Amino acid sequence: MKVAVLGANGQLGNDVCAAFLRNGDQVCGFTHSDMELSSASSVEAGLSSAAADFVVNTAAMHHVDKCETDPIGAFQINAIGARHVAEWAQRAGATVAYISTDYVFDGRKGAPYLETDIAAPLNAYGVTKLAGEHFTSAHASRHFVLRVSAIYGHQPCRAKGGLNFVELMLKLASERDELRVVDDEFVTPTPTVQIADQLVALSRSNHYGLYHGTAEGSCSWYEFAREIFNISGSKVRLEKARPGEFPAKIPRPKYSVLENGALKATQVNQFTGWRDGLQQYLNARVDAQVVTR
Repeated sequence: MKVAVLGANGQLGNDVCAAFLRNGDQVCGFTHSDMELSSASSVEAGLSSAAADFVVNTAAMHHVDKCETDPIGAFQINAIGARHVAEWAQRAGATVAYISTDYVFDGRKGAPYLETDIAAPLNAYGVTKLAGEHFTSAHASRHFVLRVSAIYGHQPCRAKGGLNFVELMLKLASERDELRVVDDEFVTPTPTVQIADQLVALSRSNHYGLYHGTAEGSCSWYEFAREIFNISGSKVRLEKARPGEFPAKIPRPKYSVLENGALKATQVNQFTGWRDGLQQYLNARVDAQVVTR
């Protein structure tokens, strides 16, 4: 299979490329310098040159604060860009996978969100990603929309200064004696390698539609940090942040846990528990450090 990956140098895109290559597929990766998603002609030229059977659109403007200050720019990339990709896929007879987010929900449910729950985003980022979902499903008959949550991978995350949450916690633990982390926001931390493997599995399926794709279980950011330090053996003192101690500039859902209902119904769910995913990530991190020494 010929696979095109948009955002190939990103935290998720890097692992998506690797997963399809391991599967024996031909992979053509595109970065922002290769393709401008907001330009239909740029998307047409790039994807036509790849002659892809399967397109994975991981490219996005996903810095939440910047999306809020530049909603038009965010809409151009996250929504109009998704439309251009979907329209090309429909013309070419290809399948497209669009990566979306838990931020399409407002977090007020207080229980894991299903694919059938009504989306109600709180911020511009969530609104533009929800629009991208609709453009993808409306313009490509062969599509997968995969919502993910609290992702982390070995490739540096440019939107977060090169550090995902795990790397940030380990860095701060090496610099400080005590850390305080919020305990009132709940997510499902999900390693990008598992999302990539899930996309490979979906690419072999014709059960098109909307899916939630996260690790199993959930935790607060404080609980996630505690597990990071437990596994890594860090001696830093971890405390729960006081209510309102770290106020967010932009509204975010307090509870954005997703249930992989559709993946389980179609029997293609590839995800393990979030603690298992974290253990595997930290093991790979140690192995990489040993190799580079």
